[in-house]
Amino acid sequence: MQTFEQIMTDLKNRIFQPIYFLMGAESFYIDKITDYIHNHVLKEAEKAFNQTVVYGRDVSAKDIDNLARRYPMMASHQVIIVKEAQAVKDLDKLVFYASKPLKSTILVINYKYKTLAKNKKLYKEIAKNGLIFESKKLYDNQVPAWINKYLHTKRFTIEPVASALLNEYLGTDLSKIANELDKLMISLPEGSKISSKDIEENIGISKDYNVFELQNAIGKKDVLKVNRIIDHFGKNQKENPIILTINSLFHYFKKILIYHFLKTKDNRSVAAALQINPYFVKDYQVAARKYNPKKVVYIISKLREYDLKSKGLGNQSATPGDLLRELMFLILH
Repeated sequence: MQTFEQIMTDLKNRIFQPIYFLMGAESFYIDKITDYIHNHVLKEAEKAFNQTVVYGRDVSAKDIDNLARRYPMMASHQVIIVKEAQAVKDLDKLVFYASKPLKSTILVINYKYKTLAKNKKLYKEIAKNGLIFESKKLYDNQVPAWINKYLHTKRFTIEPVASALLNEYLGTDLSKIANELDKLMISLPEGSKISSKDIEENIGISKDYNVFELQNAIGKKDVLKVNRIIDHFGKNQKENPIILTINSLFHYFKKILIYHFLKTKDNRSVAAALQINPYFVKDYQVAARKYNPKKVVYIISKLREYDLKSKGLGNQSATPGDLLRELMFLILH
């Protein structure tokens, strides 16, 4: 199975496959490959007669087969793009075309958010005669490295704290992250190093009032800063929902607990074990000195308790702000 980079290199060198079956939970790479084929394989004058885009809910396997078996008109190839192919009810019947596809057709099948089972005959035929690409969701800890790589291709860099901030608030949706970065880069000189201030001014994520800063303040037992951030969160629940705050703190203290029981605690080993950027290892070292294993286990139990309360279980009237203040008191004292 080829990587995204290998597929893009081949496409740019005009090395085409008769079938591109693009599947998986992460839509970013699927869209990138599809958009490139849509925009660059045919010249503009060739597209009218030789490029067709259909949607899975509107077609059957037979319809796709019929489209793919046509020959190009005054062009070397025809391009057929099937979007939302997971909605094609009888897609398995495309196996007859996949067993002997036309070399002059480039059939692109977008099978988003799902995967085709490897034991299916359709999978085996496409793998033999075309190309299958699975676009997997990244884990949270993989996103900062992806951001660095993405920006490097655009000749930009980013501070580790700014990268972590983006990851915290935009999650693992690469399309969303790339979109925000693209908008940000337009406003900055080429070659810039993106900072937390740039993130705040251009994307709207506060560099001072965010879960990442809350974790740092808790790790240092900076009571004043913790209360200032929590007060802001309580007044701005739409931007800082309590459920997401508690979830982030749960993962934070889980890593502190793991740190306590590591046999090797050099920076490289800690970063690998906690799956974090080595830049942040010192923050966990500080937090581990402030919170012993017994306290961390207690805090995790309280986070679970207040997660339930935030969802209305065992909580009659307390507001999210009240719950956060109670929780912070239990964590800090």
